[in-house]
Amino acid sequence: MIRYLYFGDVFGRPGREAVEEAVDRFRKSHNPDVMIANVENAAHGKGVTPKMAEEFFSWGFDVLTTGNHAWDQGEIIDTFRHERRLLRPLNYGDKTGLYTPGHGSVVIEPKSKPGVKVAVILVMGRVFMEPLDCPFHCANAEVEELISEGVHNIFIDFHGEASSEKQAFTYYFEGRATAVVGSHQHVQTADERILQGGTAAITDVGMCGVWDSVIGVKKENSIKKFLSKMPQRFEPAEGRGGYGAVIIDADETTGRAVKIERFRVLV
Repeated sequence: MIRYLYFGDVFGRPGREAVEEAVDRFRKSHNPDVMIANVENAAHGKGVTPKMAEEFFSWGFDVLTTGNHAWDQGEIIDTFRHERRLLRPLNYGDKTGLYTPGHGSVVIEPKSKPGVKVAVILVMGRVFMEPLDCPFHCANAEVEELISEGVHNIFIDFHGEASSEKQAFTYYFEGRATAVVGSHQHVQTADERILQGGTAAITDVGMCGVWDSVIGVKKENSIKKFLSKMPQRFEPAEGRGGYGAVIIDADETTGRAVKIERFRVLV
């Protein structure tokens, strides 16, 4: 059996602090083999810095995913070039990393499971998002290649706005992916499940950050924007943080998931 721990979008300092505290708890209570976090909002809600990425790795994270805010901190671009464990969406269209820095997938061997190969893939949706290459086609080619190489433990982070697109994508990879977890919406959904084909799924894991906010941003700023339709200053909320996460157990040989557990905890 192999156990995955995944944290949804980490938003600003309160989100980072909540995750740091949660990691120690999960190590003691669940002993995960693979730890993944979406860090695209880690730097004050806009991208992630090299220093922050290194901090997450120092806490024991195996892979970090991002999304539409991947490039917001210009200094991170070079990190995408040389750190394969930091992913940008696969469907930016340049799999080589020559023109679009970085890669959208990585294969690792967990220290606790020597000889077991685990693939992590990041794709971004297109509904209400940027017009990237088709996430279905790009991920399908990647998954088929991985399976042909004998990799059956395949974890996919789908970074998207529309629940329908996320769910359709999940069913498209039923029986081929170990898990498809949703990120980007910052609001956790209560639809965690194991599909008949052995794929663990949840539409959105939710964010790690200040819950007394509007998806991580100060409430008053968001209210003014909706009332006035005028631009407002982007200010992440401050205060007590919490985290959204999932634990997924799967057969390490077949890659079929057997359990998914959802967490939404205020620390």
